[in-house]
Amino acid sequence: MKFRSFIVLLGCLMASLPLSAQYRDDQFKRDAFTQTYADTTEKTATDTSQLFSFKEYFGGLAHKRTASLKTLSMGSAVLIGGTQIYHKQYWKLPIIYGGIGAGIYGGIHFNNQYKSTGEEKYKLYSTLSYVGAGLFYWGSLMDGAVCYEKGKYPNPAKSTVYSILLPGLGQLYNGEFWKVPLYWGLMAGSVHFVVENNMQYKRWKWVYDQATSEDPDVEKPPQSAENAKYYRDAYRRLRDYSILAVAVSYLLQVIDANVFAYMQDFEVNDELSMKVAPSVIPMGDYAMVNGSRPAVGLSIGLKF
Repeated sequence: MKFRSFIVLLGCLMASLPLSAQYRDDQFKRDAFTQTYADTTEKTATDTSQLFSFKEYFGGLAHKRTASLKTLSMGSAVLIGGTQIYHKQYWKLPIIYGGIGAGIYGGIHFNNQYKSTGEEKYKLYSTLSYVGAGLFYWGSLMDGAVCYEKGKYPNPAKSTVYSILLPGLGQLYNGEFWKVPLYWGLMAGSVHFVVENNMQYKRWKWVYDQATSEDPDVEKPPQSAENAKYYRDAYRRLRDYSILAVAVSYLLQVIDANVFAYMQDFEVNDELSMKVAPSVIPMGDYAMVNGSRPAVGLSIGLKF
């Protein structure tokens, strides 16, 4: 009976050996393809960081940690004056809040005056007041970017914020002055076509409305409703394309400022060489245990 039990136990062990070997082989292949040969933990954490961190932003406002310009600018777009608090420039806060508050108050006040009197001057005053409030808001964001710590030049974050707030300023900051007329010309041309196509769209829309009006007192235009509808839709489509061109050109100059700020340290020279040498390829601990030997081959190195 004992001998029979021993035979059964031995059979189970022998059956488990192939499974164990297969498991070790699978584990070796899995580790070989997932092994990390360089410590990229910090880099990965940086590359996959959140777009905005509340902890970083409010920690920076409390002066307990360093906050990036990206986080400060995004937070200050909502919590106005955040970058000034981060830089401990508290004296600027009354100017910013006072200017924005006065502009909003003036806009509401003059708009009510315009509604009650109907005078066009009050409508103009209201518009100018709102524009003034917007300029104070814009100035608070620009001031935060300008006063951010100098550090490395050019700072990609600064270049990006500059381009967002004022198209072309990021290129000026990067020292690429020749790009400014190109982007400004592209945006100015797109804006021109937006205005022109919108005027034509409104004209043909009016013609179409007149042609399809059922009011007997309305004078019918010489153009037919079908032609008016065709031109109305065509100019509306061209106007929309022009608006898209403005947005694309604006976004393009922001991306350009960011990318070329990063590439300032990229060295490009004519020194290009190739080195071919014999190389010994180690097989790893698992292969050495199983009796495998290192392989011999050629390594090719490029230097540029």
